[in-house]
Amino acid sequence: MGRTQTGIYPDPQGFWCVDRIYKGTRLRNRFASFEEAESWLIYQLEQLRQLHLFGTRPKWTFDEAAAKYLLDHQQKVSLPQDIYLLERVMPFIGKLTLDQIHDGTLTAYVKDRKDKGLAHKTINLGLGIVRRILNLAARSWRDENNQTWLETIPLITMLPLLGFQREPRPITWAEQRRIMPLLPNHLAKMVLFDLNTGVRDEVVCGLKWEWEIAIPELGVSVFDIPRENVKGRKRSRVLVCNTVAQSIVEAQRGKHAEYVFPYGGHRVETMNNNGWQRARKLAGIPDLHIHDLRHTVGMRLREAGAKEETIADILWHTRQGMTAHYSVVQIYELVTALNRITDEGNRTNRSLAMIRREQLGNESPRKVPSERKMG
Repeated sequence: MGRTQTGIYPDPQGFWCVDRIYKGTRLRNRFASFEEAESWLIYQLEQLRQLHLFGTRPKWTFDEAAAKYLLDHQQKVSLPQDIYLLERVMPFIGKLTLDQIHDGTLTAYVKDRKDKGLAHKTINLGLGIVRRILNLAARSWRDENNQTWLETIPLITMLPLLGFQREPRPITWAEQRRIMPLLPNHLAKMVLFDLNTGVRDEVVCGLKWEWEIAIPELGVSVFDIPRENVKGRKRSRVLVCNTVAQSIVEAQRGKHAEYVFPYGGHRVETMNNNGWQRARKLAGIPDLHIHDLRHTVGMRLREAGAKEETIADILWHTRQGMTAHYSVVQIYELVTALNRITDEGNRTNRSLAMIRREQLGNESPRKVPSERKMG
């Protein structure tokens, strides 16, 4: 079927598309029904007529603003996350004009996310991208008449974090001994590797043989992780293996041509899977997160007396004066520190928090709610 004179036509997928030019402005969109497409086109044409007649500011919908944002930021590393967040918020505000978006119209979105059990920090990510788009619409984006898309930026209230954030929960050695036998074999190796290197979930899952660099002088390997696979993507990082991590690497050789920790011939997407969740529940630590393994390494390094700059290098924390190129001597310092956390024998500097945990079990600190407003 050809295009109609109205500028509305069906596509092969069964949607109704709008494609019309009015006084040099192209109007394009896609809808589930002809009525929706027609209603949108009539509204947009009226806005353009008002603009040409009286110079009034056209009203853009949030889905139009979101589309522009995604097109303008196609090279953004975290674009997939932005798309994911926008897909969740769009059913609530997508058809609203930008001047209709405020705390009140976002209430349904916030309630929906809370009802699904999401943490305040996660919900704030969605609110944050909405706020970002509104800021761009009011400050940067301009139409053909040099008017911004939005006249005034609304105040978007972020949910409070203090008192609502989960505290880091390093595991005790006793808890480690409980959970390890309950994990599937492939996952137990990944968890133990994490507890001896301190890297993030996605690094363990995506670890590749091509990144390995053997250090014969030390009898271990390091992995040169490309910056594309590092959080922030600012620079590459070095993953250092201690003796336990190295033994796991050796046991994995020959299992897959590309990945160190495959399962069923494929890359493992995340360690936070059914096997992990089942094991932590059976071990009596249902609130244990994969990221807590990383916190555990940091805590154990401090208990073993490692220097803060050494801990920062192992955990890839940015610090002033950190090197971009490591020598064998520097690698030796990191390996030595990590070898002190292979067992409980080097806990010369036990933390008060861990002493309390070991004495009282899994008691969690209370949360004190507080309010926080952000523009």
